[in-house]
Amino acid sequence: MRCVIARFPFDLTKTGVLESMKGIKPEQVIGESVIIGRRTYPLKQVGQVITRQDRRDFSAGEVLRAMTQLGFTCRGTLPRTAVATRVLSPLQRASTMLGTPVTA
Repeated sequence: MRCVIARFPFDLTKTGVLESMKGIKPEQVIGESVIIGRRTYPLKQVGQVITRQDRRDFSAGEVLRAMTQLGFTCRGTLPRTAVATRVLSPLQRASTMLGTPVTA
């Protein structure tokens, strides 16, 4: 498949990407990622390996589009865990508003 990453055309195949990523240790995933084989790689790391370009030269979206078209499973940004908030009773809420917390 022909795709453009960082304004350069590349002819990528699924087997070619698998071969390129063989033996590459995945970095810690913070944002978008792609599953290649049984490993999860950050998109920027995959883009750097398959294009041999600096990570600043392309966006994760360009690599995401190419990997999706090749049939790899891609994941977006990881959801942030919600902070558990304690539900206050009306008495506790009013007490907090007045500045004198009441324990109940």
